[in-house]
Amino acid sequence: MLSLPIQSRLAGFYFFYYSIVGTFMPYWNLYLEDQGFNYQEIGILSSIAIVTRFFAPFIWGWIADKSGKRMLLVRMATWMEACIWLLIFIIPNSFQSVALLMLIFSFFQNAILAQFEGVTLFWLGEKRSELYGRVRKWGSIGFIVGVFGIGALLEIIPISMLPILLLCIAFLAFLWAFTIQEPQSAPTSQKQLEPLWPILKRPVVASFFLIEFVMLFSHAPFYSFYSNFLNQAGFSTTQIGFLWSVGVVAEIIMFAVAHLFLNRFSWRFLVSLCLLMTGMRWVVVGMYPESLLIQFGAQTIHALSFGLFHLIAMRIIFQNFSAGQQGRGQALYSTMWGMGVALGSILAGYYWELFGGETIFMLAGASTLIGLLFVYGLPQQVEQKID
Repeated sequence: MLSLPIQSRLAGFYFFYYSIVGTFMPYWNLYLEDQGFNYQEIGILSSIAIVTRFFAPFIWGWIADKSGKRMLLVRMATWMEACIWLLIFIIPNSFQSVALLMLIFSFFQNAILAQFEGVTLFWLGEKRSELYGRVRKWGSIGFIVGVFGIGALLEIIPISMLPILLLCIAFLAFLWAFTIQEPQSAPTSQKQLEPLWPILKRPVVASFFLIEFVMLFSHAPFYSFYSNFLNQAGFSTTQIGFLWSVGVVAEIIMFAVAHLFLNRFSWRFLVSLCLLMTGMRWVVVGMYPESLLIQFGAQTIHALSFGLFHLIAMRIIFQNFSAGQQGRGQALYSTMWGMGVALGSILAGYYWELFGGETIFMLAGASTLIGLLFVYGLPQQVEQKID
């Protein structure tokens, strides 16, 4: 296993990690609904699953930058994740117990992706602009495998078995993490951490993180209730899984062709495009809930809503935060993600039955316009060389 090239080992971990996400994200709220929770409770539980992103990423980022042991944190976190899924399966599913386990689960999950992104960028070194998209696309492939495989499986077995399926995939991710060593180019333990405030005051950094909050706030109804929304419209779990996977296929394509955009257009233009197209995506989702064809088209916009937006985010973080700040830089990206989705999930769950899913999605689409207020902090010039 250790004879595999490092790119293959990194790609393998992305595959397993996003297989978990592809199993969790489309079907978790269907599982909660099956367990008897109402939409307000589901909204709260969905927000709890990510609420620790308010503080956990900074804890993990501080530990990673201080100790230099990023992969050790990843291994610990994947092990704890597997344990949580086992506990969810065996204990009674009361609101309080699920809320507590989701809190613990999300605290440890926040140690995984933010730190592993840093590990990947360090391992790829000077070839990161050439190789990052090729490595990261395997996470998207893992998501599709999780969505399709679990969607088809849930046509055969009851959805109450979902935690066991998540346990199995999490354990595979834990085992695979041992094939990846600490990157040699990453800084080791630091006695004195470099301050972040001078970086956060830069217009490009401050503007982007504010835009990220708005972007992810608009995503909240999608991440928390899209499967329930489609289920109410009469879609099967296989069809729901198919629609989720469409977005990820679009994301893979974007990873392959993003350089064509990044070498021709400024960050300001591209982020504005991402915001406008994402807003249109949610409006269309809300207006035509029963049309498979229109939902298919809306999902292809994920190439911009996440794919291109994420690549710009990685570029901003690696260019503005030093090597000794990467753990906390990635943590801040994760924190803003969590804050946006958590707040949006609580509001969407609270007003879902009052306004209906159609209106909630259209309001989410309108909210992306707020992000346009901050794009002027992003550079307008085109980067000819991507490093």
